[in-house]
Amino acid sequence: MRQETLIDLSLFDVDKPIADIEAIRKFNPQRHEMEQLTSILYEDLDTHCCAALKQLTDDEFWVRGHMPGMPLMPGVVMLEAVAQLSSYFTQKHDLLGSEMVGFGGLDGVRFRGVVSPGDQLILLVKMVKTRRGRMIVADFQGVVGETVVLEGTLRGIPIPISALTQKSE
Repeated sequence: MRQETLIDLSLFDVDKPIADIEAIRKFNPQRHEMEQLTSILYEDLDTHCCAALKQLTDDEFWVRGHMPGMPLMPGVVMLEAVAQLSSYFTQKHDLLGSEMVGFGGLDGVRFRGVVSPGDQLILLVKMVKTRRGRMIVADFQGVVGETVVLEGTLRGIPIPISALTQKSE
């Protein structure tokens, strides 16, 4: 039996993104090999849902070593991609009121399938709780084809950039 997704996949088209990598960079600080989103596919402020694409290629930084001859996307990298989508949506719509969103925790994470080069990993996020200045809570899924390969709940917290930059001076 096919698992129901957080967002109806027919609501967007991977070939018609609504935001590219340059638009993502306006809200997310990750660069180079740590950028884990290819494009934004869908946003709905009424339901606090969003979707993104991670197009996997043979050039991913982890391919050579995880696992030689059988490259599998590491679970922590999938979770980083989900965090980046959650951060993008949170920052774009100023849901947290913070300069930056950081990982606050994960609950109920399940890996239900493999993701490898050539796959299109569709990331789905639904904000279930936003406490301005305190935390966001988002349910998430990762989908390849019609198979849910990842699911769980993410917590995001405000990161005080000014306090971090003063510390390094």
